[in-house]
Amino acid sequence: MSALLGPLDSHGRVPPRQQTRVAAFLLSAHGALARHFAVALASQSGAARQAELNAQFYREAEIMSLLFHGTSWVPDLELAFLGPRWEAVWLLRPVSGVADRLQGSIIDLAALGHAVHAAIRPAALLPTDASPQDAFVQALRRIEFESGRLIQAQILFLKSAELAPVRDAVSAAVESRHAEVRKLWRGMLLGLGVRCDEPG
Repeated sequence: MSALLGPLDSHGRVPPRQQTRVAAFLLSAHGALARHFAVALASQSGAARQAELNAQFYREAEIMSLLFHGTSWVPDLELAFLGPRWEAVWLLRPVSGVADRLQGSIIDLAALGHAVHAAIRPAALLPTDASPQDAFVQALRRIEFESGRLIQAQILFLKSAELAPVRDAVSAAVESRHAEVRKLWRGMLLGLGVRCDEPG
């Protein structure tokens, strides 16, 4: 069991099987966020909120494009049952303690986005001698950079004055989503022989 991806090949590249599994997981998570942002755009009337959701949608789409093109894909039969399990976690659900179902869904989306961008740090799994020219390595590092930008918007919303009356429900939703995402991410990595030591 290792704390990093690898062993790297002679060119400093992550094994294709690990690339495929990690990329599939990240595509599942960021693809779900992109879909949810697209739906949320249609339900928001405020121009400022629509602009922010639109920006987040396109950044998620960029992350997906990086993964599609930067990964050395190989067949992975286990994805046939892992994929649906991951997708089930990304489904939005009503937030307990929030009477307005639309607001509850938007809170859960922000909590899920916060968890995906904060709890998953793929570049931290790269060995120091990973090739900086490798497309997969570049993609993981870019994803971590973009996550740092995206999480700021989610923090602003989750801590906004409009959510002050349901602050406890918001905190519980964020905590629950973080626990789910961490468990799923670490479980996926363990299946590759990688131990994730990132703090909770």
